[in-house]
Amino acid sequence: MGKKLFVGGLSWNTDDASLRDAFERFGQVEEAKVITDRDSGRSRGFGFVTYLDDAPAGEARTAMDGTELDGRTIKVDEAQARGPRGGGGGGGGGGGGRDRW
Repeated sequence: MGKKLFVGGLSWNTDDASLRDAFERFGQVEEAKVITDRDSGRSRGFGFVTYLDDAPAGEARTAMDGTELDGRTIKVDEAQARGPRGGGGGGGGGGGGRDRW
């Protein structure tokens, strides 16, 4: 199973292809994705790189963290799994004081 890396501090000019290019020298990249704002389409300044194997991901993390990509110093770390979506939500309310039969 592969490993996903978080890449922060990306330049607004970095796109999926340039992110992939920067990380492919360490091994086969399954996916490289710059996260964009859904309204403006502009980069949010971070992305993810997924490797097919764990070993190249570890090598890339060590080698790329703190380096410059497209004029910006990037932060590379192992991606953390997101918890379940949504908040508690609360239970259903009462019937408003009057029972319905």
